[in-house]
Amino acid sequence: MEIRAQGLGKEFRDGERTIRVLDRLDLAVAPGERVAIVGESGNGKSTLLHLLGALDRPTSGTVQIGSTDLASCPEAELATLRNERIGFVFQFHHLLGDFTALENVMMPSLIGGASPEEAARLAHELLDRVGLSHRVEHRPGELSGGEQQRVAVARALVRRPAVVLADEPTGNLDPNTAAEVEELLTDLNRADGITLIIATHSMRLANRLDRSLRLTSGRLEAG
Repeated sequence: MEIRAQGLGKEFRDGERTIRVLDRLDLAVAPGERVAIVGESGNGKSTLLHLLGALDRPTSGTVQIGSTDLASCPEAELATLRNERIGFVFQFHHLLGDFTALENVMMPSLIGGASPEEAARLAHELLDRVGLSHRVEHRPGELSGGEQQRVAVARALVRRPAVVLADEPTGNLDPNTAAEVEELLTDLNRADGITLIIATHSMRLANRLDRSLRLTSGRLEAG
């Protein structure tokens, strides 16, 4: 699914100061494309992903996902879009500690109205795809960091989204585990044609994608 941002701006208030994080930013990502957003820590990469994923609204400009203009969508429609069309993977996996891997991956389907049986079937399928079919009954505290992130990837994909937004998905992992998760994300992109946008410090990961864009002074330039 295509993603397009035009004239995107985002400002925050800090007391009497206005902090401009994004400044008339433009971005076009083709369906199925893999794009890395790179840049210094704190320069707005996470803010950009939040705007692209309808987790926040811009101060100015527009974001369009497919034919949907996010600015014109009421909150209920944005919630449906996030649940059905967009998958999120974060540096901190945000798994529910009292739930098993299977139950964590089932959650988006249950929220979307699937029956428990259907949600479990889909979750088993995704956990098998990410190599965790033998760990479905383990809770996050019983899984390694790499396994937890694989659960998070499965959860992001369980609704078969058209777009996956990943914010430093390997930032907390050791180099070997990070490489495994990077391989997993790129393999899933190739297999399913998912549009993949990754904010990352890892040039190794960025170089594996179709193109790299650097976020500098609130705008994107070729990385």
